[in-house]
Amino acid sequence: MNKVIQYKSEKQYAIVTIKNGKANAISYEVIEGLHAAFDKAELENKIVILTGQSGMFSAGFDLKIMTKSSDDAVNLVTKGSQLSLRMLSFPKPIIIACSGHAVAKGAFILLSGDYRIGIKGDFKIGLNEVMIGMTMHNAGIEIAKARLATTYFERSVNNSEIYSPIDAINAGFLDTIVSENKLLSTAIKTAELFAKLNPKAHAETKLKLRKPYLNKIKKAIALDSTIEVNISSK
Repeated sequence: MNKVIQYKSEKQYAIVTIKNGKANAISYEVIEGLHAAFDKAELENKIVILTGQSGMFSAGFDLKIMTKSSDDAVNLVTKGSQLSLRMLSFPKPIIIACSGHAVAKGAFILLSGDYRIGIKGDFKIGLNEVMIGMTMHNAGIEIAKARLATTYFERSVNNSEIYSPIDAINAGFLDTIVSENKLLSTAIKTAELFAKLNPKAHAETKLKLRKPYLNKIKKAIALDSTIEVNISSK
């Protein structure tokens, strides 16, 4: 992996941890490291448990890159969407142990997993792009439309509504929440349950079930690569 992504291999699963500063920002290095981790897990035939640092899963894309230039912003957003597409298509189950706040791309990563476990507490989960002056990208809209509960879709994408962990379950960002000291053990128990699935049937069913929106996300990524991205405070 690299210095911002840790990979720990166990018998039935691999624990992948994002460690990139206080915000656990999604940078080029994080995306590259996650792809390398997924490559290794696929080669080892392992279920993935993806987690972050205590109190912070991820606050989203690295703003130093996003505000550098429109080209940099477009490139990073495109690579982030390609990462989500890979996660949604990944042949093995991806369990996300959401270790705290998950905002913007951090929340989109939640929407890209197969089973999402959050923790109780005063944590923020949601899509704040419009709040910070970023017109939502097409791939983001398609991912959110596919994975969020219908009544929360526009509230989340257009209104930048941010949720507590318990409300994030209703919205569709999380599947369950536990106390922080039970997060990893619950993720491991879930991985052990998922290990009982027939791997071929799981992979094929996932692609069949998600085919309509995976195709829409692919087209949206191509469209986004041609659109200027700006972030402002107004």
